[in-house]
Amino acid sequence: MGSVILTGFMGTGKSSVGRLLARLTGWEFLDVDAQVVKSAGRSINDLFAQEGETFFRALETAELLNLVGRSDRLIIATGGGAVLDPGNRILFKKLGLVVNLTASPDLIRFRLRHSDDRPLLNDGAAREKIGLMLRDREPCYADADIRIDTAGKKIEDVAAEIMAFLKTRGSMWND
Repeated sequence: MGSVILTGFMGTGKSSVGRLLARLTGWEFLDVDAQVVKSAGRSINDLFAQEGETFFRALETAELLNLVGRSDRLIIATGGGAVLDPGNRILFKKLGLVVNLTASPDLIRFRLRHSDDRPLLNDGAAREKIGLMLRDREPCYADADIRIDTAGKKIEDVAAEIMAFLKTRGSMWND
């Protein structure tokens, strides 16, 4: 058995698709960012502001490592930058099927337009910064087993694509 690990930039639908996949499969849903917030007792904005991105990424990796012993039948939504650590990408592969959700910079900006909990985009130059961050992260995102462009799709459509892919992977995913 294995798990499904959802990667992708913020605003690509990892948490929404993950919750739906969990309902469809009966598997447990875990949002790594939510786990970090719970464990640290502080918001992501607060962690970034007071401790910095490096500290946050270390907490993120610690949460991922906690999943290794319980890696069956989980739907895991990672933080958008979790792929930057090569060790995390190796860990994703050990945990199960890695699914990368994608979207264009304009669509991501539109989806995040009302969000105030994205510390890496709080500087006002969101469109340009999203494009640069996507370009820098692309080789890491490309390491996924499957990539799905979420543009113009409902979360149900994206979940159905993932479920169809899982069924082609054999009986270990159909139990």
